[in-house]
Amino acid sequence: NTLSLISDLTEISRRLFLLALGTGVPGHSQDGDSQHQDCQSCQSIVEPGIPASRRILPSTDKLEAMAEFAAGAGHEINNPVATIVGRVQMLLRHETDPERRQSLATIGGQAYRIRDMIGDAMLFGRPPAPCLSAVNLSKAIEDVQYSLSEAILTSGVQLMVTLSKAVCLQADETQLKVVISNLILNCLNILEPGGKIEIAAEEETVGTVSMLHLQISDDGPGLSEQEQEHLFDPFFSARQAGRGLGFGLSKCWRIIDLHRGRIEAETIPGRGVTFHIFWPIHPTEK
Repeated sequence: NTLSLISDLTEISRRLFLLALGTGVPGHSQDGDSQHQDCQSCQSIVEPGIPASRRILPSTDKLEAMAEFAAGAGHEINNPVATIVGRVQMLLRHETDPERRQSLATIGGQAYRIRDMIGDAMLFGRPPAPCLSAVNLSKAIEDVQYSLSEAILTSGVQLMVTLSKAVCLQADETQLKVVISNLILNCLNILEPGGKIEIAAEEETVGTVSMLHLQISDDGPGLSEQEQEHLFDPFFSARQAGRGLGFGLSKCWRIIDLHRGRIEAETIPGRGVTFHIFWPIHPTEK
């Protein structure tokens, strides 16, 4: 029936993006020899008496290919979805039978779900060019905290922010907040009540460029081998619900890359994950 077809279309859309990435079916384990073959860099760091940490960088080539696919396929999938939504709205205006109205509403809801998914894909594939200005990092974090205040409160997780001094980044304010928000949500989705998220920052010089090294850490269980391999892949999920779902982390990579920065993750088994973001400081701060 029509509802079943809409549900199938939703799943097909999701799997198309997975196939484009070559990640396969979520939860499907890879052979040990192929672990991290797509990672741009997976580097273990060992210190005496401390469990080895591993740095994970996004696979730039794979994400670039995914972005091209998302932009093109998103447009093609969006057109029939728009037709379905329009038809549902038209039928609802004249339908009086409660059962049929409920079925139409469900069809419309599934179509809107596809539309939102495709919207994320197209933004990931061809995001708007950043509108750069001097953005106060402290104020941006405060705004994100306020917008996520209910989620933080209900999660029972403690959020701590430690900034050595006020600093302005060369950034699109909205896009910077999207990055901070997605990274905090990524931590919230994995932590149990009583967990802790820490945000810290310090200035660094990378080559000849003044950058801010922003660190967003959680004290959760860390990342499995499979999660390390696919951390930045859109739609990847594994045992730990919430880690890497949707376009959250791949969108963060895209925005940071547009700002000529970089992102990487560091994990220690059983001791959480730290996201390292290197973002250019506004010229007036130098």
